[in-house]
Amino acid sequence: MDMYKEPHPEDVGFYASQKWGKDMTEIKQDSLATLGFELTWTSDVAKHREFYFAEQVNFWRDLFPGEVYQALLGKKIGDQVNLSFPAGEITPPYESKQIFSLHPRQFERRRVKGCLVEPRYGRFYPKGLLKGLANVFSANLEPFRCVGVESEHVTVDINHPLATKENELQITVYDITQKETDRGGRLTDWMEVITSGPGMQARSDGRSTDFFSDCPFSRGDEQNDSLFYEKPRFVAHIDSKAQEIVRSLYGELLRPGMKVLDLMSSWRSHVRESLKLASLVGLGLNKEEMEDNPQLTGYVVHDLNSDPGLPFDDHTFDAVICTVSVEYMAHPFHVFNDVARLLKPGGYFINTFSNRWFPPKVINIWEELNDFERMGLVLEYYLQSGKYDNLETYSARGWSRPITDRHYPEILTADPVFAVRGQTTR
Repeated sequence: MDMYKEPHPEDVGFYASQKWGKDMTEIKQDSLATLGFELTWTSDVAKHREFYFAEQVNFWRDLFPGEVYQALLGKKIGDQVNLSFPAGEITPPYESKQIFSLHPRQFERRRVKGCLVEPRYGRFYPKGLLKGLANVFSANLEPFRCVGVESEHVTVDINHPLATKENELQITVYDITQKETDRGGRLTDWMEVITSGPGMQARSDGRSTDFFSDCPFSRGDEQNDSLFYEKPRFVAHIDSKAQEIVRSLYGELLRPGMKVLDLMSSWRSHVRESLKLASLVGLGLNKEEMEDNPQLTGYVVHDLNSDPGLPFDDHTFDAVICTVSVEYMAHPFHVFNDVARLLKPGGYFINTFSNRWFPPKVINIWEELNDFERMGLVLEYYLQSGKYDNLETYSARGWSRPITDRHYPEILTADPVFAVRGQTTR
């Protein structure tokens, strides 16, 4: 089952055609278009789907593979194009010479929150940490992967994270407009944009990524969480567009009559109000916030970081959702094991998050990672429990930020949404 069905193209097309210039009936060489790119690929442990919403795609100036460009010419609003690409077709191809060993001193170690960052297997780091390489400078943020750590050398892989992966690409036409003027400007390589990040959530060579050797679950503020969250906040942690995406994602998996647990709940659950669940129980830290949540049928005040055991009987729920909160779990392995216990066989555990958090309470490892690596971290929680299958990750990026949002226009794009889900083994 798909994790998230995008809004109907014709609805978005109506919105976009009000926003820009003269409407066109089909894509031509001088068109501007709004496109939705959905990249699908698989790793050894999961299915991965990456959605990117691209506005004002310039067919005269921007870069596409020839096959993509030709497939889109003549397409109309609502049309879809489906293409398959072998490994290395829409990313730089894999090259064995891009894997090499360095002396350990060539990896610059830095302290983050008092912990020394060491090279760890499977982790990504910015190239700027590498010393003594030609054409690599300290400001270089392009990622490389550590694929070997020995006392006498560190092995690095600077291939693209998707270089060995076959890809399926679905492109949806949301809107088409005609350029009224063209005054030059920046060209965009759209394959580079949509493949920037994907692949980093996968394991390297089938081995688990070493996220856990340093101080991963320490936090800046180690005082009792009940004190930190004692005062209700009643704030949205992601913008309204990101909330809409989360609601749609949950709506694709949850069904009427289900019993659902909202883990680490708050004053809103981001579940569609039209969905007639049998029950939606909240477990969180602030009583006042959960009392204000109109969708909860019940709630439990419970601090998972003090007691990671969940106060529910076995096989109580059909699904457990956790929204923008997995980054605060100090005992995730215990929690993921216990969630599997209280889920019915085949039940869903769905974690969604973005790139915003409370710095004092987020776990150390979270702040060290790329957005896509964070999905890999959460995947490891599922995998190390051994109690989930049908694992899937999902990302949604590129949407415009609502103009009513308090961070607009300082931030023009909506908060990205990342999701990881699994089903308990039957």
